[in-house]
Amino acid sequence: MLFLHETHKVVGAREDDFEAAYREGWMPTLAEEDTARLLWYTNHAHGSGVSYNVVTITGIADGAAWERLALRAQKGDLQPWMRELDNLRHDVTGKILLPVNWSPLQEVDLASVPTRGATHPLSLFMEDTGWPYAPLDDYIRSWDEIYYRPLSKTSQLLDIQACFQVAHGSSKRREAMLWQKIDPSNDYAVLVHLLTSDIPPERRGPGTYMFDALRYRDQWESRLLRTSAWSPLY
Repeated sequence: MLFLHETHKVVGAREDDFEAAYREGWMPTLAEEDTARLLWYTNHAHGSGVSYNVVTITGIADGAAWERLALRAQKGDLQPWMRELDNLRHDVTGKILLPVNWSPLQEVDLASVPTRGATHPLSLFMEDTGWPYAPLDDYIRSWDEIYYRPLSKTSQLLDIQACFQVAHGSSKRREAMLWQKIDPSNDYAVLVHLLTSDIPPERRGPGTYMFDALRYRDQWESRLLRTSAWSPLY
């Protein structure tokens, strides 16, 4: 299964139009078949990064389904919609992602993904993207051994729902991404503490994740993404 990850730089004055285009165009059009579905529609939370950034993730059954979708956008029934969408954004960058071998999310039952735009409470995700200087496979393995397994036993903040790597040839080779839902049950108090406090020395020494992960990378980016009220998954 493939995951199309896109970051859209939306025209600020057309923010609502852009969202409507995905809710009323992309989502129901994909629902006409069972080979692709919009999964997440998220807004980059204001105050946490670039303004008017939207991140979407679309699930695609396989390579053949991706080819059909790409051709529909290039010269088929989705071409007019795509042309109008480009009037609502300054730019877009995309990449095809694959779940790593230990990712909790491996497959999505596309036929069961909601497509009617029903509203629900908002959710907050932390998207961590890392660019290792170590071999990519070693970095992905380290995330499992020193991050995912310990965190799944102790975390009061993050639910690691997926880990992806870039599909060969579709973007940077040495890149991997964690898709983590922030647990709202603590009223985000732990998140606020994380944002407003230094990491204490005892959590940065040998044997801690912050120290041991430096064997593999020292460059990563965290983005706080808020789902729309109608995002199929949230």
